[in-house]
Amino acid sequence: MPKYQFSLGSMGWLWFAIAAMVLLTDQLTKLWIVENYTYGAGDSITAFFNLVHVRNYGAAFSFLDNEGGWQRWGFSFFAAVISVVLVVWIARLSPQQKLEGLALGLILGGALGNLYDRVTLGFVVDFLDFHWSGWHFPAFNVADSGITLGAILILADAVLNRTGQTDNQEADAP
Repeated sequence: MPKYQFSLGSMGWLWFAIAAMVLLTDQLTKLWIVENYTYGAGDSITAFFNLVHVRNYGAAFSFLDNEGGWQRWGFSFFAAVISVVLVVWIARLSPQQKLEGLALGLILGGALGNLYDRVTLGFVVDFLDFHWSGWHFPAFNVADSGITLGAILILADAVLNRTGQTDNQEADAP
């Protein structure tokens, strides 16, 4: 059975620091919203953006929001498992995997931010409300932004690495 070594060089600690910054920013902004807006209240900031105080009992975009309460612990368990996987993944990254490390740090911070809300509150606080011509994108928060940006970067990294591998394979061909 192979042994895995976890070595957190300077880059590994950077990815965990990014996760911590996302988590801290997420929790501070949610705290500010809860302290300054009653539940359901909001302010129009621009013609296309509102700050609101809403609760999400479901998953992304309020998916499964009204399913009887199992979501709190089901999604908490899922986020905890994913977070452990991300910690191990980050610990195994090589220093050259910078884009992947950044992406995983953003996702980890977002997962932990929403996990904290679910465990302590039973729901996730959302407050960023973008809209256009009467259509509202589902409200979200800093944690969701970290997860989304991280996912986009993972995809970009996969495309860039695949392109680089194809280029390298062609260069190595006789």
